[in-house]
Amino acid sequence: MMKKWISVVMILAFAGILMACGVSKADDAQNGSAIPFDGDLTKIMSAIYENSGIEELPNFVNTELTTENVAYYIGTDQVTFEAGLASEPMINAIAHSIVLIKVEDGADIEQAKETIKSTVDPRKWICVGVEEDKIVVDNIGNLIVVILDEQSEKFHDAFKGLSE
Repeated sequence: MMKKWISVVMILAFAGILMACGVSKADDAQNGSAIPFDGDLTKIMSAIYENSGIEELPNFVNTELTTENVAYYIGTDQVTFEAGLASEPMINAIAHSIVLIKVEDGADIEQAKETIKSTVDPRKWICVGVEEDKIVVDNIGNLIVVILDEQSEKFHDAFKGLSE
């Protein structure tokens, strides 16, 4: 009889632990603070492409953001960041860019997004470009995504889905 009670208590304790973890993750996702894949920008970028629902994608090259190249990708060098990754087609005749920027904890995310939105160049490729309404600047926690593509909403949905 005692073994049954110990088993019941242990099962209830384990169930409580699982429920607490689930609530924490749900709260993080709802608040937009849960960055997936332990913040590995390459894995996040791959997941965005995989979950976009777009079947025919060209070959992309990922480029780490530096202080020297960040203005090309987001239109400014005035956003301070810890890490960044840009993904663009190997052929520049395709108007497409996804940039992930991890900013410091406590940074003014809304100000950073506004700065990027007002400075990013949708015609940076010279021969091709995207319309202004196809530019997406959003965030999950301290991870900002910048999307320039005619199908930006599909990539944006894939990015937002990472926090669920």
